[in-house]
Order: sequence, then structure tokens, then C-alpha cells
Amino acid sequence: MEEWVKVVILGIIEGLTEFLPVSSTGHLVVASYFLELRASLQGVFEIFIQSGAVVAVILYYWPDLWRQARTIRHDKNVQQLWRGIIIAFIPAAATGFLLEEAINDLLFTPVVVAIALIAGGILFIIVERYVVPRMDKETQVQDIERVTTRQAVTIGIWQVFALIPGTSRSGMSILGGMISGLDRKVATQFSFYLALPTLGGATIYKFLTSLDQISGSDMVLLILGAVISGIVAGASIAWLLRYVARNNFIPFGVYRIIVGVIILVLMASGIGG
Repeated sequence: MEEWVKVVILGIIEGLTEFLPVSSTGHLVVASYFLELRASLQGVFEIFIQSGAVVAVILYYWPDLWRQARTIRHDKNVQQLWRGIIIAFIPAAATGFLLEEAINDLLFTPVVVAIALIAGGILFIIVERYVVPRMDKETQVQDIERVTTRQAVTIGIWQVFALIPGTSRSGMSILGGMISGLDRKVATQFSFYLALPTLGGATIYKFLTSLDQISGSDMVLLILGAVISGIVAGASIAWLLRYVARNNFIPFGVYRIIVGVIILVLMASGIGG
């Protein structure tokens, strides 16, 4: 298979899964393994391709982002929102920076991804069936600009677990939001906003620290993957927001468990690589 075809496939996978609570990185690690992506692209590709998703969020929320940029100096609600996003960003950013080498060396494997997918799927089902029904819906935050500092801290701590491939950045931040008192839609929206510093920062850092390993042909493939992922991610954002308005995340939990089991079976069978 031509390398550019693999990149297009991976770009579609990234775009479809980045904002769904199913772990885009986990899907990319496994897909790259079975597609046998060029060695020079592995690692940096899974991070750089997320830049397309960042652009998709900016374009989707552009009217709100522009309004917030113009009013942040005097609008306390906007200040509270972005203070919360920065607070939620810090734990995962600091942990990822300190443990980057260990995470890359030990955790970026299909088996780790499979276990994390299954564990996260079980967690989603438990939270949706036993935690959310017991919460007082009248006290749940239903406006993203009303997220408190305490809730932002909780979301940030949960996002740290997303450093494990297969756990899902969006999934952990959404769960952290729901458990801390945000309704499902606001937790999802906050996860989208939190993607801007989290994915944007990770992409810039990984790209700058990997420049000496990236050839001209690799750069073309990275850009192609990012463009494809951005186009697909834009559609997935709109779909997920419509979905959470009427449904819970249990189907995603079931999906995660099924995919995790399939990966373990394939690895045990010696398929791929």
C-alpha cells in the first residue's frame, strides 16, 4: 500500500475519533501498527495529525471565540471560562512533559491501547448507569461559561489519565466534567475547548522536538494527514453535539470494550506487525 494511502486512512480515523470518547491516539497507534506506517513517521504522526482537529474546533466555534476575544477584558464569565480551561490544561501538560520519554517507550503499544479501551469503556458504562442518574439535574451546570474552578481542576486531573494511549483525552475530560457536575452537553463542549491548548500545545512541542527526524516527504504526508483529519473532525464535532443532546455515552463504552477485545485477540493470534 502506498504511504499516502495509509496517511489518508489514518487522517480519516483521527478525524472520526478525536472528539469521540474512544481514543483517537489509541486507534492511530493500532492502525499504524497494522498498516506498518513508515518508521520515521511513527510517534510524531499521531501527534501532528491532531493539528487538523484543532483547526476544526476553531472554525466550528469561531463566532463564539471571536466574541470572547473581543469581550474577555470586561466579561467576567468569559474570563472564568478561559481561566478554567487553562487550569484544566496544566495537569496533563505538566505530567506529559515530565514523563514523555517513559510514556513513549512503555505505553504506545496495541496491548496497552486495548486494555485502556476496555477499562475506559467499563468506566463510561458505570458512570452513565450509576453516577449520572443520581445527580441533581437542576444543579448541573448548563452553560460553559459557568464552569467553576473546582470543576476545572477535576477535569484537568481526569485528563491526566488520557496520557495512556487508548484512554481518550475527550473521554476522560468529558467524564471528569460529568462527575464534577456539568451536564453532558457542557462537559462535551468544555472538552472541545480544552482541545485547543492541549492538542495545539502537544502538536507544536512534538513537531519542534522532532524537526531533525522529519524529511521533506514526511512533511508532505504530515500535512496531508492533518488536512484530512481536520475536514472529518469538523463533521464529527457537529454530529457529537447533536448526539449528546438526546443520548448517553453507553454505546461508546460498549464499542470501546468490543474493539479492545478484538485488538487483544488479533495480537494473540500474531496478526500484524
